[in-house]
Order: sequence, then C-alpha cells, then structure tokens
Amino acid sequence: MKDEHIELFIESVVSVFGTMLGCEVKRKEPYLKDGSQATCEVSGVISLSGKAKGTVVLSLEREVALCATEALLMQRPDGINADVTDAIGELTNMIAGSAKAKLEEYELSVGLPNVVTGSGHCINFPTESPPVCIPFECEWGTVVVEVGLVVDPPQGTESQAV
Repeated sequence: MKDEHIELFIESVVSVFGTMLGCEVKRKEPYLKDGSQATCEVSGVISLSGKAKGTVVLSLEREVALCATEALLMQRPDGINADVTDAIGELTNMIAGSAKAKLEEYELSVGLPNVVTGSGHCINFPTESPPVCIPFECEWGTVVVEVGLVVDPPQGTESQAV
C-alpha cells in the first residue's frame, strides 16, 4: 500500500473513535502482517470491491470492544454478545466508508461487515497483497486496523498491491 492510503485509514480510525466514541487513539508504527491469525479477539471484517479489491479488518481487544459498545449504547454489555457484534460491525463500516470516500479513483464499493470473535480466529486477505497492520492504543487497550488491497490492472497488465 502507498503511504497516502495508509494515512487515510489512520485518519478514519482517529476520526471515528474520537467522534463516535469520545476516545482518543494514538497510532503506533505500521507493519506488514505475517499469517492469517487475527491480532485481537474481536474483528470487524469488511470487503472492498471496484478498481481495487480487498479486505479491511478492525481488530479489537475484548475490553476495547466492550467499552466501544458501551460508548455507543450507553450501557455496558455483560460480554461479547449481539450488541457488541452489531456495534463493532457498525464501527468497521464507518472506518471503511470514511476511507473509501477518500479513495474515489478506485470507485470502491463497501460490502456488509461481518464480525468474528474468539481467540485465534483467522482472516483471509488477497494473496497478492500482505495486509498492512496499523496499531493504535487507547485508554481501553489495543486496536489494530489491517488493510489488504489489490488494484485491478488495466487490460493486459498485472495486478498491483495498493
């Protein structure tokens, strides 16, 4: 991915967490992901399609998922339940949608979010593009956004990772 694309996802996370949750996040150093195991226990997964195809994952520690849900619903969930998966799905949609709006040249469509929970779950990304992981820390714990995108080539050329 290009640095400017990574920056769009960073801006999206900072904006959504600040505006929707009243929670300040601090970015750590991005890195390339090795393997398919999720970084944290709760992952919001959303696909992007258009002139670029790929996956965006919002991976949160359990406590972050619970606190984020509490901030949205004004009530603390007892554990990972339907309210939590709905809240994390919506946050994933907001982050992907915000970045999508700034990637107009790729004419992207955002799929419906899917939330996966449990230690050690796996997420598949396009094989042509190892995902870039962008970790954040906040008062609730760790949040990692993982992005893997591949640009559709013009006729007669090969795909490129964005």
